[in-house]
Order: sequence, then C-alpha cells, then structure tokens
Amino acid sequence: MEYKLIVLDIDGTLLNNDNIITSRMRATLIKVQQMGVRLVLASGRPPYGIMPLVKELDMDKHDGYILSYNGGQIVNVSKNEVVFEKRIDPSMIPYLEKKAQKEGFAIFTYRGDTIITNDVTNKHIIHEAELNAMKLEQVENFSETIDFEPDKCMIVSDDEDALAELENHWKKRLAGVLDVFRSETYFLEVVPPFIDKAYTLAILLEKLGVSTENIIAIGDGVCDVNMLQLAGLGIAMGNAQDSVKACADHITLTNEEDGVAVAIENAVLSEMHPTAIPLDKLNEAAKHALMGNLGIQYTYASENRIEATMPVDERTRQPFGILHGGATLALAETVAGLGSLVLCKPDEVMVGMQVSGNHLASAHEGDTVRAVGTILHKGRSSHVWNVDIFTSTDRLVSTVRIVNSILKKK
Repeated sequence: MEYKLIVLDIDGTLLNNDNIITSRMRATLIKVQQMGVRLVLASGRPPYGIMPLVKELDMDKHDGYILSYNGGQIVNVSKNEVVFEKRIDPSMIPYLEKKAQKEGFAIFTYRGDTIITNDVTNKHIIHEAELNAMKLEQVENFSETIDFEPDKCMIVSDDEDALAELENHWKKRLAGVLDVFRSETYFLEVVPPFIDKAYTLAILLEKLGVSTENIIAIGDGVCDVNMLQLAGLGIAMGNAQDSVKACADHITLTNEEDGVAVAIENAVLSEMHPTAIPLDKLNEAAKHALMGNLGIQYTYASENRIEATMPVDERTRQPFGILHGGATLALAETVAGLGSLVLCKPDEVMVGMQVSGNHLASAHEGDTVRAVGTILHKGRSSHVWNVDIFTSTDRLVSTVRIVNSILKKK
C-alpha cells in the first residue's frame, strides 16, 4: 500500500515519558518525509505547544499540518496558515464558568502563548502551561475576560466522580451546542459541536485529495480511537489502553520503545522502493539547503545508481569562470548521500565519513555538469560510492570517492 499521510498523536505517542522526540524517532520521521510522505500532528495541545515539535521534525519544510485542540483547528505549518477552525460562542462562557464555580472546579482556556484561568495554583493547570511552554494569567472574572471566541475550555478537578457527573449532565444539556469529553481523569474538555480528530482529519483529507486508505494514524488515547478507525492503517501504541488497542489494526511498541518509529519503518520505509522515490519533492524540499543554493537537482535514483545535475554559474564557479572544486565535492556528497539513504535499512541512519576527489578537467560557466554515483561496496557498517562528474559533452571533470558510515538508530 502506498501511504501519503502519517497522522500522529503527540503525548504518549510521538513523545516518550520525558516528553522528548528521540534521535531514532526524529531520523525516521525526517526520512519518511524526504521520501514524500507528509506528517500531521493531531493533539489536544494548542498550536503554540505544537510548533516547537514541528520545527524539530522539519515539517515546515515538507508541507506538514497540525490538528490542534483535538481537531478544533487545522494549520498548514509551511505557510503558517489556519485552513479550518471552529470556535466556541463567547455567550456560552458565563454558563460554563457558573457551573464550574458551583462545583468548585477550576476553568481555563488558551489565547496565543497564554493560559487564562481562575486558578493559577492548580497543579494540573501549571503542568499544562509547562508542557506547552505557555504563560499563566490569573483572572477574577473568567467570563468577562474571555471577550473572544475560544477554541476550547477546560474544566479541572481531582474529584473524578463529580467531574464524570458534570460530563454526563452537559452531554445531555449541551447536545448539539457544545461537545464534552474527558481527555484525562482530571480534565473535562468543552469544544465546539462535532469536533474530534477524525472529523477534522476527514476535512483535511478532502482538501488534500487523499483517500483514507492511503493514511496511517497512530495514537494511544481514547481521543484517538475515531482517528485510528478512519485510517487505512490504524496503529495503537503498546502503552495504549486495552479499549484503544481493540479498535486498531495493529499494535506497536510503547512510546518508551520508539513504537512510532518501529511502526513506520515496518509499514512504510521497508516497502519503499527506489523507483518510487519522489525526486521532485526531494528537490523542492532542499531548495533552501546547500543543495538548493548550489542549484543541484536529483534526476535519477535506483539501488545502485544515483544521478544529479548542477549548473556552473555564479554560485559554483571560481572567480575566473571555471567550476569550483568545493562545489564539485558537494555535488558528489549529495549524490552519495541519497544513495546510502536508499540503501539503509529502516532502523539505520547514514553519516558521511570520508570524501576524496581527483579533478581531471575543467567545466566553464554556462555549462551544466552531471554526477553519476555508483555503489562500490555495501557493507553492514559502511558504503563506498564512486561519483563521476561529466560536462554536458560527456567530458570527465572529476572522479570522487565517498565513504558513508552506517549506524543503527538509537
């Protein structure tokens, strides 16, 4: 199956218990994007709390998306553009606040980089602010302060029975006006009607023209169940509740064992063939990197051969008009790098180790040189590539030997 989109929950799924993305996870997710598969992060977090993860995974360079507020908002992170959003009518806030005050519950919502609440001392609200690197603002009159349309409101209490009773009451009282659900034992979320990750994901798929059978969804929580069931391949984390696992097509390892990376390596990267590598997307993704700045373009890829071109112009020539040897080596390393990336197993990563070049002839400004990389040695711990670089008239300019070290992801 050709998968075009991978949708990931964040807490308990993408992140381990220390709330970090491991090196193996990052390497796997960047590699799958380089192969043309887009990422979507779907979470109850606000956008402010998700964007650092987006940057860490280079999603802004690969046309990624976030579904924040458990589906209340879709953001195209490459354009920093909100493409879908549903908000709560502010006229409902006094009712929510009055009920929360009557029960002695805390209440909060989000605005930009700030959490607005009636109780900045509540440990769960403090943790929410720390988790998303947001500021806390204490207010005396919550409903008067909320003079905007919030994406969601959160009711907080450690009294699980009382919170469950309020949840059941509001499900009947607010049906069709607002939706309520428990995202944690101590959190009752109040959101616009008909909002969940699956509903909003379906809207995104329609905008992108992607079929449900071409997506993978991975999660660990009850809020992820509808999303897992919508996807062509729904994967539950090993640390998920049994009720979530029962709704999934497959169960991977836990978030402490890089379960997401393992699932993607098995479902996507192990099935990726060189002929399916989207060279146009690779070229587009690299346009602001060194490769793009030098005008390098991949033109062909197979397991044993990689080709690319590079213009001889003001970016790659020496002051007196001939091809710069450093640019030649950069072209060779770019070719060998993709070659080893193609050859690596899903649980492996490539690191450049050695490059040596022999410059045999010159290429002049206005020409376009062509690099042809062929594999000489494919070992368990290293790859050796020979890269020959020709002018447009097939005169050999340079021959370069590249050694790449192959490491297991950690």
